[in-house]
Amino acid sequence: MRQKLRRYWLVALTVGVGILCLALLLFGQNTLTAWIASGFAVLVAVLQFVGMVRDLFRGHIGIDVLAISAIIATVAVGEYWAALVVVLMLSGGEALEDYAADRAGRELNALLRRAPQVAHLAVENEALRDVPVAEVRAGDRLLVRAGEVVPVDGVLESSLGSFDESQLTGESLPVDRVKGEGVLSGAVNGATPVTITASAVAADSQYQRIVQLVSEAAESRAPLVRLADRYAIPFTAVSYVIAGAAWFLSGDPTRFAEVLVVATPCPLLIAAPVAFIAGMSRSSRAGIIVKGAAVLEQLSRARTVAFDKTGTLTHGTPTISEVRPVGELSKSRLLELVASAEQYSVHVVAATLVQEARRRGLSISAATGVQETTGQGVRGNIDGQDVVVGKRAFLETLGIPVNHPPPDSGQMAVYAAVAGRFAGDILMEDPVRDSARDSVSQLARLGIDRVLMVTGDAEATAHTVAEKVGITEVVAECLPQDKVTVIQKIQQRPVIMVGDGVNDAPVLAAADVGIAMGAKGSTAASETADAVIMLDDVSRVVHAVTIGRQTTAVALQAILVGIGLSVALMLVATTGVLPAIVGAGLQEVVDLITILYALRGLQERSDRRLKPTRAPLPHPLPQNVR
Repeated sequence: MRQKLRRYWLVALTVGVGILCLALLLFGQNTLTAWIASGFAVLVAVLQFVGMVRDLFRGHIGIDVLAISAIIATVAVGEYWAALVVVLMLSGGEALEDYAADRAGRELNALLRRAPQVAHLAVENEALRDVPVAEVRAGDRLLVRAGEVVPVDGVLESSLGSFDESQLTGESLPVDRVKGEGVLSGAVNGATPVTITASAVAADSQYQRIVQLVSEAAESRAPLVRLADRYAIPFTAVSYVIAGAAWFLSGDPTRFAEVLVVATPCPLLIAAPVAFIAGMSRSSRAGIIVKGAAVLEQLSRARTVAFDKTGTLTHGTPTISEVRPVGELSKSRLLELVASAEQYSVHVVAATLVQEARRRGLSISAATGVQETTGQGVRGNIDGQDVVVGKRAFLETLGIPVNHPPPDSGQMAVYAAVAGRFAGDILMEDPVRDSARDSVSQLARLGIDRVLMVTGDAEATAHTVAEKVGITEVVAECLPQDKVTVIQKIQQRPVIMVGDGVNDAPVLAAADVGIAMGAKGSTAASETADAVIMLDDVSRVVHAVTIGRQTTAVALQAILVGIGLSVALMLVATTGVLPAIVGAGLQEVVDLITILYALRGLQERSDRRLKPTRAPLPHPLPQNVR
């Protein structure tokens, strides 16, 4: 309470002056009451004027001049009670805005409050020891008790664990992890204590990166908020015209004061920030971390969406679609030999082959004399036989002819030879995400002009995936710098780029809005992006665009509601039926109505309300950019 009084001292002082004036009236001190109330109001007006001048020197044009004019006018005509109400409105506006912002930023603030501070260090042959999270190092063994927040990123040592990752990804159902799988910091452990091995320090862990993004987002200011400031000049001019006309037509200077009292629209200053904070809070609740209010405004105006392929429209992890042995070699034996050779490689394809062999319960043998040619294949001795695994060209350079036809578009093949003879191949593919096609069609329904794929993959593979998800524009075989060039040449802006890998970092930074699939994506992509999707779900791109549009619409509507109500009250005040003290009270009601309207940015609403505003453009992107 004491802290709030210090923060909002002017509100407390205004209330105190009001109580003092009421007490003086009870003792018949009418003149003294008028002097105290009027003097206090004028003093506040002077302080506001000084602040307004300082803002002008900083390049910020506000509407404080209307409030100052209202205070001076009401004091001049003897309406000192109305002057006190105007002062209370101005001083209480900050407190009202803080309350609304806190209500709107509930989810953002919850993330900050939940940041773990202590970790339980488990050292062999020693008692459990609590240490600050900042002191945890990679490799430390930690105990996470039931219901506790995982302090740092780690690898699960317990056989099984269940974690609530809703604050990180927006996924409401608990996620089960088995021994050896990664666990994200910020996840809430289930009913059973588990042990993890820290894989990163706190500063580099997932949760701390989210907290940093949230802190930056909360401090941002959208262009639309600055646009609201620009309403100040025409609104001020209209207010003075109406007030002057009322004075001129009635011949009563009191009428001038009565109009200005209701011409102090705090909603113009408060509505847009509250709406955008609400939008960021709603995004966070959906597993989308938006790095600034300006990002929501850009999302609302987006005309083009470009997708990377691998890890974005596809899962980014190849799966085995078919094992094709030659001769008497069985499918299981071919996969055993291939996995035995590939177990020493760190390539993602090798990991998939080894995992599939283990999943099928096959025996993986040790290999000797293993040699890996980067990007081509591996060679080693397994069970006394020379085994070669890799690309078709790799086998052919060793003089081993491959008599299987190339795989269909969208697939890749891993070829194998045993004892110098071709032994068969294993077909693999990167499956398309289940939600990819529906997401592309939803973006079109939202009125996005163009949706395209920009990828480094081969033409055939890229076009196959594009056809599956409903994308007609494809730019394939791009290096990272080529992707940047493609995005820079697009005319239909703003452009959203969605990617996940390290090679996507430059193009995410070059786009008007870069969105990183951050659940499994690279740190580089997440850091350069404007928004990070924590749940590995491409449909969240549609959700982000929807939230951006609805938030911007609410902000504009709240501004117009505030202006409309204020103008209506001014017109009523010109007739003389609205005393200054009543008008000042009604203006407080207008403030409250406008803020409550801005808080609609927190609400989930049907996407059907967002109607396309433009027809898709028929002009394809030039295909000669590589």
